[in-house]
Amino acid sequence: MVDPQMVMYEEEFNQIQVVVDRLVRDANAKVVFIVDKNGQLIAASGDIDNVDTTSLASLTAGNIAATGGMAKLLKEQEFATQFHEGEKANIHIQLVGNRVILVVIFDAKSSLGLVRLRVKKASEELNHIFESLLKKVQEPGADSPFAEITDEDIDNLFND
Repeated sequence: MVDPQMVMYEEEFNQIQVVVDRLVRDANAKVVFIVDKNGQLIAASGDIDNVDTTSLASLTAGNIAATGGMAKLLKEQEFATQFHEGEKANIHIQLVGNRVILVVIFDAKSSLGLVRLRVKKASEELNHIFESLLKKVQEPGADSPFAEITDEDIDNLFND
């Protein structure tokens, strides 16, 4: 099930960005990005100036949704991994913890085996980060950006 709104804190965003940056290097990838299941870009690294990450993020989420439908028809829970091979570019798509989508774009300078190996490790790290984030968000009043705002502050805002 997709969270209607994912809350992201700076600490977790920075941890995610470190994983994404490392994956670009370790997998010898051109671009790596993370998308939520609604198609919102969470993090990106690599040669992103030459890629329309917004459109690619949205299309990737649509692709996951479509293959999820195929999985249900085949009585599978989900197809967690997808690979698309082109003449110049390849795309490896990995569903991480059924929460987010990890996308790795690579060319002939890398290999599918290397990408899969590095994605496995990165997925484990990302899953840990997102589990911690979920626990943090579920704790009542924990690190809420609104925790320090009082009713008096709100009244003062509208009384001016």
